[in-house]
Amino acid sequence: MLILGIDPGLATLGYGLVKETGGSLNTLDYGTIETRAGIDMPKRLVRIYEGVCQLVEEFSPDAVAIEELFFNKNVKTAIIVGQARGVAIVAAAKYNIDVYEYTPLQVKQAVAGYGRAEKEQGQSMVKMLLGLREIPRPDDAADALAISVCHIHHIGMYDKIRYR
Repeated sequence: MLILGIDPGLATLGYGLVKETGGSLNTLDYGTIETRAGIDMPKRLVRIYEGVCQLVEEFSPDAVAIEELFFNKNVKTAIIVGQARGVAIVAAAKYNIDVYEYTPLQVKQAVAGYGRAEKEQGQSMVKMLLGLREIPRPDDAADALAISVCHIHHIGMYDKIRYR
């Protein structure tokens, strides 16, 4: 099973592709789709949409896992991130790929074993779980990989995974 994890954002959208085979996790790719400030919002959203479509066409994931929107007081930021999140979901839907949503708490629980874990702790666990030489950078990519691992956990494969 191949999962495309997405950490939504307008300026930087993180992605991570994790494949589960034979009880082990393998990282196929990770990175970011970036848009520059100063460009019209519709053009930035098109860039995100096209970037996610390109990933789906190249890797043919079995599912997309995306972080649910979380915000405290900045409603404007939440709306902007929600738009970026929406076009990523539409890109997956265009290819008839199921989309699963997870809260930040669920992602931390799946990766670090504790829903209130610090960001650094989660990133260290991503490195360990995926057998990477270093913590993935930027943070958005590491978070997207964590979201992929979270989905694998939630579909019942987690107890079969061999840690390297």
